[in-house]
Amino acid sequence: MEENVLTMDIKVTDKAAKEVKRIMAENSVGSEFALRVGIKGGGCSGFSYDIAFDSLNRPGDKILESNGIKLFIDAKSYIYLVGTEIDFSDGLNGKGFIFNNPNAVNTCNCGESFCV
Repeated sequence: MEENVLTMDIKVTDKAAKEVKRIMAENSVGSEFALRVGIKGGGCSGFSYDIAFDSLNRPGDKILESNGIKLFIDAKSYIYLVGTEIDFSDGLNGKGFIFNNPNAVNTCNCGESFCV
């Protein structure tokens, strides 16, 4: 593991890690890529989660690792995401990544946006 990679703050569950690895393999995403996790303005509650693969960490990014998944998180998003658990659901209520964010004081019914 790289010296500047943190191993706490944001947790990726076993199920989410398995799904990220599956998506990476299915789409030939190389090991030089990390999962960029962030927030952006929008959604019914004010902020929405943003997730994508990225090979470049940017100035100010936090570089984390959880459950074998490397994460890039910009400094602004990190403030709102610290303590978050990223999970994956493939149940009857829908398929996708779930953000269990202890900083969110309110979330919309669809679960894709939040406010702090």
